[in-house]
Amino acid sequence: MNIIILGAGVIGVTSAYYLAKAGHSVTVLDRQAGPALETSFANAGEVSFGYCSPWAAPGIPQKALKWIFMEHAPLILRPKLDGPMLTWMMRMLMNCTSARYAQNKSRMLRLADYSRLALAEVRAETNVVYDQRMQGTLQLFRTEAQLEASAKDVKALAADGIPFEVLDPDGCIRVEPALAHVRHKIVGGLLTPKDETGDCFKFTNLLADKAAGMGVSFRWGVSVKGLDVQGGEVKGVVTERGLIAADAVVVALGSYSPLLVKPHGIDLPVYPVKGYSLTIPITDASRAPESTVMDETYKIAITRLGDRIRVGGMAEISGYTNDLGAARRRTLEHSVTDLFPGGDVSRADFWSGLRPMTPDGTPVIGPTRIRNLYLNTGHGTLGWTMSCGSAKLLADLVDGKAPDIESRDLSISRYAA
Repeated sequence: MNIIILGAGVIGVTSAYYLAKAGHSVTVLDRQAGPALETSFANAGEVSFGYCSPWAAPGIPQKALKWIFMEHAPLILRPKLDGPMLTWMMRMLMNCTSARYAQNKSRMLRLADYSRLALAEVRAETNVVYDQRMQGTLQLFRTEAQLEASAKDVKALAADGIPFEVLDPDGCIRVEPALAHVRHKIVGGLLTPKDETGDCFKFTNLLADKAAGMGVSFRWGVSVKGLDVQGGEVKGVVTERGLIAADAVVVALGSYSPLLVKPHGIDLPVYPVKGYSLTIPITDASRAPESTVMDETYKIAITRLGDRIRVGGMAEISGYTNDLGAARRRTLEHSVTDLFPGGDVSRADFWSGLRPMTPDGTPVIGPTRIRNLYLNTGHGTLGWTMSCGSAKLLADLVDGKAPDIESRDLSISRYAA
């Protein structure tokens, strides 16, 4: 089939790779000048197969009220008279129950673990090198309450067979020796040893090169205006340069996906949740993380990427805005210097990106009510983590094959219920 993929972030590029591998003729359209220049550009650097949880969780509404008054809050809300924002927030609140949290986390873990195997497959096939490390994620608890609250995650990890280890302060330092400088600030941690780290921008660009070598056509600087739908079937894509015909279309436009499909009666509950990052050169390796440390207090990930540290996190609900707030930078600087003192944050590159979030935390992958129109979006903070598994799953669905994992509850049809 002649397939058009909309979007060349990590989701779009991995989709192109797997669809080309399946024998399809693939064209990728993107408004940018190259791959991974938006949300995939400077993310937190985590590939979190085990540290994989929905933002919608029990207690979040109460915590959100408390966070309003925190200087370094992990969640920032800038409400406005925006129907999609308000609807999305109400849907998210509906998922803040114990039952829905367990259901959603199980879905996410299933896809993430499948993606772990798919990423290993891609590495073996392509030999791409992207500052990767395979040393796990350490979720770091500063309070006893945080340690106790992790019990629900431990239960979910155990139920899905995901390896984990609950650590005391000495165990945390064994995994991340630089934390010895701040032992008095740690009460414990949760290690997910199968997690990985790396530079998503490097990975996506290298994989795009491999895909191009397989025949994938990348067309840069192309703005998509709409879909050509006739008789309930997609026939192509309308761009600023004219109509491009296709046998099938995959929408992987991240936060912008719902804007494209809404005129065709598809209610895709994806909304942008902005995240921020700093990229800091390492000046003293003895005071840098070995892998990823997730600071649970501020929901900030501190990750080793070669000779750099990537500090990423926070969730700001403010619409399609991409400004760089000074207060957000101060939060990132506070977290990293509090746990890993000595770094020169004055030399850091500051960035923000719009994460495409669903109300339940689970991405939307698969067919739509329009024939031959597929979605691969809504991965939130876990786009890279779930990218290879999502792409492999999508390629099977496009080919009419039974996927290796359950996929019906990953499609948009779950919202119809």
